[in-house]
Amino acid sequence: MLAESVLAGAAQAGHDVEIIDLSDVVSAPLRDCRVCRNAAGRCSIGDDYEDLLVGKVLPADALVLATPLYWYGISGQLKIFIDRIFCYEAAGYPEHEHVKRRLVNKRLAAVVSSEETYPGSLVGVTAHLQELARYLHHDFVGVVQGFGNSRGEVARDPGDPLGKAFDLGARLFAARATDYCIDTPRSSTVWADASAGTPD
Repeated sequence: MLAESVLAGAAQAGHDVEIIDLSDVVSAPLRDCRVCRNAAGRCSIGDDYEDLLVGKVLPADALVLATPLYWYGISGQLKIFIDRIFCYEAAGYPEHEHVKRRLVNKRLAAVVSSEETYPGSLVGVTAHLQELARYLHHDFVGVVQGFGNSRGEVARDPGDPLGKAFDLGARLFAARATDYCIDTPRSSTVWADASAGTPD
């Protein structure tokens, strides 16, 4: 439900969007690419991962990852999806330079469903995705967490995660994303004063 809400918000904002269920595409975890690649340098795992990565992920301007919270981390399917990127950006893959060029500089967000309402339950997921965004030069623009323990229950969460997910999708490309370092040039304001014409 969270993923559908993000999709609806992004579609309303005029973006072309698609939901892909990783369990329909990714069948096995990353192996040792040094011994697993076929003679042409391609992954020998017989699923649709390459079509997903090359045909859908690389051309995308943004990725919104949807996952349940499992043991305070992302789902196994999502972890496998991320792990297997290595096979395609490593030098043994024939088009690895193309993959690396197209994989970077996207907008990244996430929606997470969980039973546990403990505020620290999402720390592992957030840290993982922040590091993924940093490594791939993505703008990490937000995470929405919804609470529920059965399918559809998140719709009854009084914190309105479906509305927040819709908003995340709607502002996916407009959301401010900063990750300052000590030497980052900064303005003295976070938000522009529209009435004064002050740049941000």
